[in-house]
Amino acid sequence: MVLSSPRRPSRTILIIANYHKGLKAAAAKVLGVTVQRCRAHFMRNALACVGKMDRPIVTAALRTAFDQDTLTTSKEHWAKLIDAFGPRHSKLAELMRRAEDEVLPYKSFPKEHWARIHSTNPLERLNKKIKRRTNVVGIFPDEAAVTRLVGALMLEQNDEWAITRCNMTLETVTAICDTAPMDPAKIAAL
Repeated sequence: MVLSSPRRPSRTILIIANYHKGLKAAAAKVLGVTVQRCRAHFMRNALACVGKMDRPIVTAALRTAFDQDTLTTSKEHWAKLIDAFGPRHSKLAELMRRAEDEVLPYKSFPKEHWARIHSTNPLERLNKKIKRRTNVVGIFPDEAAVTRLVGALMLEQNDEWAITRCNMTLETVTAICDTAPMDPAKIAAL
């Protein structure tokens, strides 16, 4: 998922993705943006580091770090959790050390955006909807038929996100965007 500037749609300001080293490196080098690691996928990875008996307490503890009001307090709480988990769950503590800068970037955006940008769940839901609708058809007569169906689903989803589920208003997104003109020569040199 990509969060772009409303004033300059070609200007990406955040990428939300599952853990992918290559994507993270490319986003940093080419676009100069942060990659927000999907919080839901991180939680699955974290819970895989502990036994079944410890999963409820680990889940609750990690949620307390995510529930903090600021990035600073989240990072402080995160560090305390790493220290607390270290002796008994060293794999989890190491995962948390490596993932801190990937899981918490959404906290640097306005609080009203956090629920929309901390995971890839909206995009995954859209992909499931497309898969479900295309599976009903089964065999398409040609490529244009697929494009029409998927295009219609995307337009429908765009309207739903823009109107009925609008948590990120144009004003709040504009407030966090860099509006300085980009130098095409710098972009080409990357």
